[in-house]
Amino acid sequence: MLDTALRVDLLLDRLEASLREEMARREFSDSAMIGIHTGGAWIAERLHARLGLAEPLGLLNISFYRDDFSQTGIHPQVKPSVLPFRVEGRNILLIDDVFYTGRTVRAALNEIFDYGRPAQVLLGVLIERNGRQIPIRPDCIGHKITLAADQRITLSGPSPLELRIHSVSPQS
Repeated sequence: MLDTALRVDLLLDRLEASLREEMARREFSDSAMIGIHTGGAWIAERLHARLGLAEPLGLLNISFYRDDFSQTGIHPQVKPSVLPFRVEGRNILLIDDVFYTGRTVRAALNEIFDYGRPAQVLLGVLIERNGRQIPIRPDCIGHKITLAADQRITLSGPSPLELRIHSVSPQS
């Protein structure tokens, strides 16, 4: 069981407030939001409604862009990305559930740039955890957590959204 600091509704409130503040600071206008499949898309759906964005929500499936694709292969049920707006010159809100190594976000940025060159990208995540491996970090977070190397935090959903910390077997 997670403590109340990790209740998804509270984290969404914190992330929304942080996004609003950063969007104002960076003078975001003509904004579009993209959620990274799967958990990031669930978070983005809620934030999209809360922020009252006019453009439809974009969904990104980064399976083909992952740097471990050659090792893991492709999941047979991979769905294509859906970006129902132009990316070129736009302010993009990129949303994910858990930021860990930075590799998911790197893959997402690669795919976004295949659609066009955004004016700027603001990265918001529900949870940022320790373990960053590349020089990318979120602009806005709902909560920062430190976990042991054998622990993971996952979001299940889409309804209800629940966070769970669990242990994994060490890599051999």
